[in-house]
Amino acid sequence: MSIYKAGPFLEQINIPSDLREKFKIDDLDKISNELRQYIIDVISEIGNSHFGASLGVVELTVALHYVFNTPEDQLVWDVGHQAYGHKILTGRREQFHTNRLKDGISGFPKRSESEYDTFGVGHSSTSISAALGMAVASRYKGEKNKQHIAVIGDGAMTAGLAFEGMNHAGFEKDANLLVILNDNCMSIDPNVGALKEYLTDITTSHTYNKVKDEVWNLLGKISKFGPDAQTIASKVSTALKGSLLKQSNLFESLNFRYFGPVDGHDAIGLARVLEDLKDIPGPKILHCLTKKGAGYKFSEEGDPTKWHAPGVFNKETGEIVKIIPKSPQAPKYQDVFGYTIVELAEKNSKVMGVTPAMPSGSSLNIMMKAMPNRAFDVGIAEQHAVTFSAGLATQGLVPFCNIYSSFMQRAYDQVLHDVALQNLNVVFCLDRGGLVGADGATHHGAYDLAYMRCIPNMVVSAPMNEEELRNLMFTAQLENKGPFSIRYPRGNGVMTDWKTPFKEIKVGTGRKVCSGEDIAILSIGHPGNFAQEAIALMKESGISIAHYDLRFVKPLDAVLLHEVFTKFKKVITVEDGCLMGGFGSAIIEFMVDQKYNSEIVRLGIPDEYIHHGTQEELWKDCGFDSKAIVKAVEKMLSIKVVEKKSTKEAV
Repeated sequence: MSIYKAGPFLEQINIPSDLREKFKIDDLDKISNELRQYIIDVISEIGNSHFGASLGVVELTVALHYVFNTPEDQLVWDVGHQAYGHKILTGRREQFHTNRLKDGISGFPKRSESEYDTFGVGHSSTSISAALGMAVASRYKGEKNKQHIAVIGDGAMTAGLAFEGMNHAGFEKDANLLVILNDNCMSIDPNVGALKEYLTDITTSHTYNKVKDEVWNLLGKISKFGPDAQTIASKVSTALKGSLLKQSNLFESLNFRYFGPVDGHDAIGLARVLEDLKDIPGPKILHCLTKKGAGYKFSEEGDPTKWHAPGVFNKETGEIVKIIPKSPQAPKYQDVFGYTIVELAEKNSKVMGVTPAMPSGSSLNIMMKAMPNRAFDVGIAEQHAVTFSAGLATQGLVPFCNIYSSFMQRAYDQVLHDVALQNLNVVFCLDRGGLVGADGATHHGAYDLAYMRCIPNMVVSAPMNEEELRNLMFTAQLENKGPFSIRYPRGNGVMTDWKTPFKEIKVGTGRKVCSGEDIAILSIGHPGNFAQEAIALMKESGISIAHYDLRFVKPLDAVLLHEVFTKFKKVITVEDGCLMGGFGSAIIEFMVDQKYNSEIVRLGIPDEYIHHGTQEELWKDCGFDSKAIVKAVEKMLSIKVVEKKSTKEAV
């Protein structure tokens, strides 16, 4: 039961049919105001959620569910950052306060959660292709009156997949598809690229905007005139748009009927426009102008990137609540990357930076500010980011291509064919490697160790701490190392004094963190710190544990592993990655190939999709946090560990 009070209109809406049956079109503005306030009330207190994107589409959300017969009519949200209003209107108002919390509702549309979530999303630019598939399926099944709507942001529209979907949709001329372009000039950071400039031309052309309403009136009522008038109206529309904008209309060149731009914050006007569009056949696009964070003064006037996911804040003053730590905190891994690449670039003129629309999330914005001619935000276009980096590398430069691990999956072919096959020195810095927390299954970086280590020429590495991250980055830009992957997790590291002098790490060498006689723990990346915590917990039990930080999954440190398997018959591997084909699998392959015979227990992410929760909760659930390591040691040695009363000594 929610403790949050809905307004008198909103409390009557449990599912969209309530909205359609109980209210008139003139009520939509009041409903929108109450929906916006409810989102503000809840998110300001629970934090841990996205914010600005959903506020920007409140009126659009209300109008869509008012006009269309959801869930029979299929509504597909792109990415899903903007779907909070949708969730509240579709039976989840009472559960909304559990958003992104463990065992609560997902922060993204999810088919298993609601019949109104027609397509599971989280990565951008999928909505047009998905909605087109639904439209073609409806056509095949004879469902002539079924509507299919894709809501996509202008940032997501920059991805190749969106254009691929539009290109196909333009060929399926009788498919009942409506694309709504939610144009707010933002993804998470401000949008970049030629598409942004094109949309700006449309929205700022005074001549075009002066006559577009007349064109709209003509097109919106073509059914009253007959086929000849319809043809004439279409030609007039195309001619006006082409001549007034002094260029052809991009969308109509793909056989879409283009309408707009319209005010995305006028719920009543949007409802009327959408009602008219229902009667126009074939693929069409409605261009809506919105403002991210609309309707809340502080998000409207403040930094939209900051208000994308602000955490807990005072809804009356707009003050974002910041927890001040009692002692100095280790930095975020992303910030270590951001400051380190600038240091490297100052020493090496060949170093460049590339990111697909995540300059703030990856901290490449630090380099973009310091060296704007050497750091590039290429928009939501991971495939392009990789091949663009490959092009830079062919000319002797050393691009650091920074992409979230989960998003790198979208550019796998480019990694294989454009980088690795040509043995180009592109450094892949894979942020958010491992379990990321509240974003859930679509964002966990579970697979990169497995999918990178099977690629010829690729170096696959992961630092245990900030010093190792700096040194791996330093190593990767020395001479020509070929393709080089460095993955690190979301969140903070472990070193407060992290800005250490650079040292080269010989590729394929690990290190012995501590010696022992009874059992060996092999770790890759940040979970090595969990192993150290576990060893500290077991300090008083008399167990002698050796710990090895491998640093590289490929190439493996053969010398170190020969030492391990010669000495130890019981070995535990620990990774924040998938067990299928990951680090532990690589260790077992080495053991078998070298004809050793030790007992190995692998700890990591099991062969299933992991849903949302805090990182700590998910590490525990997946069985590779410090206490899980202790239990693994107990089971292998058939003992009961006496844990220390305090873990302050844990590293």
